[in-house]
Amino acid sequence: MNILLTGAWKNAKEYIDKIEEMGHQVKFLQFEKDALPCDYEWVEGCVCNGLFLHHKMNLFKNLKWVQITSAGSDRVPMDYAKEQGIQVNAARGVYSVPIAEHVLMCVLTLLRQYTFFSKNQEQRIWEKNRSLKELAGMTVGIVGCGSVGMECAKRFKGFDVKLVGFDVECRETDVLDEMIEMKEFSKRIHELDIIVLTVPLVSVTVHLINGDTITQMKDGVILVNVSRGGVVDTKALIANKEKFSGIILDVFEEEPLESDSSLWTMENVIITPHNSFVGDGNDKRLDDVVVEGILRLIKDEMNN
Repeated sequence: MNILLTGAWKNAKEYIDKIEEMGHQVKFLQFEKDALPCDYEWVEGCVCNGLFLHHKMNLFKNLKWVQITSAGSDRVPMDYAKEQGIQVNAARGVYSVPIAEHVLMCVLTLLRQYTFFSKNQEQRIWEKNRSLKELAGMTVGIVGCGSVGMECAKRFKGFDVKLVGFDVECRETDVLDEMIEMKEFSKRIHELDIIVLTVPLVSVTVHLINGDTITQMKDGVILVNVSRGGVVDTKALIANKEKFSGIILDVFEEEPLESDSSLWTMENVIITPHNSFVGDGNDKRLDDVVVEGILRLIKDEMNN
């Protein structure tokens, strides 16, 4: 297979010889917005991230296989890929660990009011805080029980919480206390003390959190979004800010977040710049995912 590698895979150049030894032909493109080092028709497989934002997928007449380096596939025209029978693989599991650790850190930061003590430390103020909350005993809703969601659930489990998962397909798991179909989310949302959004951005999840669902939430709920910004209606979130005791946002409908957004100054809001996925184990996990995917290609070709 003719495979195009892009700089979205950090260690791509280190694997070119290995991939060619497997019997594939390889071309490399550092920046995905640049012109390709080959004809579009040459490409049968590619490892990329935002390549199809700059080069229309329909130009790749012989494309059969795509490995993206992100966990979400919203930068790929998935409807077209399905119509053409193009196999698209996300980087499943690569970023789940750091995202889950980020979620837990931020939730505990809010409950234990770390910023209060941090500010006092800067000013050398010795002042106790009697309004801290415990995570133990709370009900945590994991909305989207893929790799990221389950890694979050595993870390919450050690804090003696009730874990409720929501997904399009229910399956047995030793981690969650209950697994519920996604269509029941709005009926059960009032039970949740913490809502963690880890769903992909698809048509049915656009503005999953909106004015109506916020109204149904428990007063004092904590909302966490580490999925995609479009899952949350930002205007509705701001308009109903009194509903929340804390909001944790790593993703936004428009990125970067505008400097005049009221989110920056809202009380008990933690904002990070789409950074939760960063961890020192990512490169190794991505290398493994890409190489394993290419090995499966060889196996499939042999079986056919």
